[in-house]
Amino acid sequence: MDETLNWYAIKVFWNRVEAVKNRLDEQGVDYYAQKVMPAYIFLHTEEKTVLRLRSTEYNRFYVYVDRQTHKPLVIPPREMDVFRIVTSADSTGFEFLGEDPSVYQKGDKVRVTDGPFKGAEGYIKRIRKDRRLVVTISGVAAIATSYIPAQLLEKI
Repeated sequence: MDETLNWYAIKVFWNRVEAVKNRLDEQGVDYYAQKVMPAYIFLHTEEKTVLRLRSTEYNRFYVYVDRQTHKPLVIPPREMDVFRIVTSADSTGFEFLGEDPSVYQKGDKVRVTDGPFKGAEGYIKRIRKDRRLVVTISGVAAIATSYIPAQLLEKI
């Protein structure tokens, strides 16, 4: 097994988020939790730690796995960086788009050049008549930001 640190996603079962965070803290596991999708926690750890947690905490959360290898799904660092930029911004109007982000990747790929989402990359999608940036974590989820003015976007 690879001993390098990677990002992995877990989806916590109903009403167990705080218990899972406490357990991760107790075990010294680095993670990222956010308010946009509170049931999703992203672990920054080794694969063996994810496998151990999955076997001991199986009744508290689901580990996202690669559909072909059935190993825990590794989230590319750039996707995680962009997701963290967007979800840590002091903004409202986020919308969780579901667990099949491929549906939302239509439109132009862009980078945000200024404002609270500066540096984020994703796809532009009109949702309820607003231009919004859709950020995906492949195989896990997609979220849409609040409205972003065209002058803050550059096409990639």
